[in-house]
Amino acid sequence: MRKIIHLDMDAFYASVEQRDHPEWRGKPLAVGGSGERGVIAAASYEARKFGVRSAMSGRKALELCPELIFAPLRFKAYKEVSSKVNTIFSRYTNLIEPLALDEAYLDVTENFVGLESATFIAQSIKNDIYEETGLTASAGVSYNKFLAKLASDEDKPNGLFVIEPKDALQYLEQLPIGKFYGVGSATEKKFKEFGIFKGKDLLYHSQADLLHYFGKSGGFLYNVIRGEDNRPVLSNRERKSLGVETTFQNNIANDDLLWFEARKLLENLQTKCENANTSGRTLTFKIRFSDFSTHTKSRTEREDILNLDDFLDLGVQLYSEFIPLEKEVRLIGFSISGFDKDQEEFQQLSLRLD
Repeated sequence: MRKIIHLDMDAFYASVEQRDHPEWRGKPLAVGGSGERGVIAAASYEARKFGVRSAMSGRKALELCPELIFAPLRFKAYKEVSSKVNTIFSRYTNLIEPLALDEAYLDVTENFVGLESATFIAQSIKNDIYEETGLTASAGVSYNKFLAKLASDEDKPNGLFVIEPKDALQYLEQLPIGKFYGVGSATEKKFKEFGIFKGKDLLYHSQADLLHYFGKSGGFLYNVIRGEDNRPVLSNRERKSLGVETTFQNNIANDDLLWFEARKLLENLQTKCENANTSGRTLTFKIRFSDFSTHTKSRTEREDILNLDDFLDLGVQLYSEFIPLEKEVRLIGFSISGFDKDQEEFQQLSLRLD
């Protein structure tokens, strides 16, 4: 049985800014978001109390919190802190899977410090992070990645939550369906239409039914509700992208016909990701008009885009930005990327306005 830790830095970008600017400590702070079309990249916990969150327009954030302070993004500073944190991780294990600048999985089943307790290791790592960076992190500990990540969200900020094997099934049965990995807002609505509101409701459905109605996401949930997640911590995780596109034999000028073709591409891309056993957080739409002018739009989610509903939900948002068509269309395509949720995610935030 593995011993897995999920470490997640608390309000990372905002916390770095408050550490480096003492006058901002204890005050509502947003990183990014200034300007007429600015978008929030991160919000301090003080700002979150007012409803300010990442991907929200700065204008709406100010409506919610008139006292909000805006800080510019400083990726160099965040990467320097992230490098220090990863150095701390490497003192304990070489099985480290970074998910972003601010979070990672660690497999400490075998570790460099000779400790049998993953809980003690997680607390030691948290202590090291605070002593060496002045920042706090939340940790989740369990026997697989799915449970460890859920655990790290349970006691934020500066938390440490453990899901032991004997408690896992009871914990999962009471978990709201929207908190399960891979369940986005559209899929959550679909699950609820099937009478699935909590984890325990999944137990009444066969694997075949869940696969049929919810695709790969359904198959994944069939296993994890039973406490099964065999994904290893991948220390050599690579950044990748997958894409599909089509050039039309005859240019398209009809909005509905273009969406019909776009939907086919999204279905193809989701199948391609499933076959490759990979997923990402950023969906990009490319469109080339008859005059050969080419444009792209992207959306980045906080969790991996897994199921067809989420692909279609994001795809129609991107497609709609070019509707009604002003020119005939020669080519369209979609690509999935963001397998490493780093600076790329927040570069795309400028395309997201609440």
